[in-house]
Amino acid sequence: MRRLSGETALAAAWIVAFAASLAVLFVGEVLGQMPCLLCWYQRVFMFPLAIVLGLGLWWQDARVGRYGVVLGLGGAAIALWHVGLYAGLIPEPIQPCTATGPSCTDENQLILGMPIPLLSLMAFALVVGLSALSLKESRS
Repeated sequence: MRRLSGETALAAAWIVAFAASLAVLFVGEVLGQMPCLLCWYQRVFMFPLAIVLGLGLWWQDARVGRYGVVLGLGGAAIALWHVGLYAGLIPEPIQPCTATGPSCTDENQLILGMPIPLLSLMAFALVVGLSALSLKESRS
């Protein structure tokens, strides 16, 4: 089985982070859907990923994947909490999405049949995995 090279894994992580950043900007700025509090926190982790990983590729920094892992884990933790809220595993009083404010957990907020918090969790998981793969090669 052919292994993914460190640079290819890092490029794939950057593509995921960049695409996710563009997607949330499109939903917020073009479609006019205001993000909830947890979506804002996830953006705090995703936006720098697109910049840091991109600069790491540009400067050919083989160790930049460690920042991808750390930022990705932070964003994934918030996204996992958000998925728990969406699935009803976390009690109602803690939910940041209110009836009067923005909510990314409404049924009309599905993208490709999946809720936004789940898509965010998947994007962060991909970035973490690919960033970790990019680090394995640089140690050998």
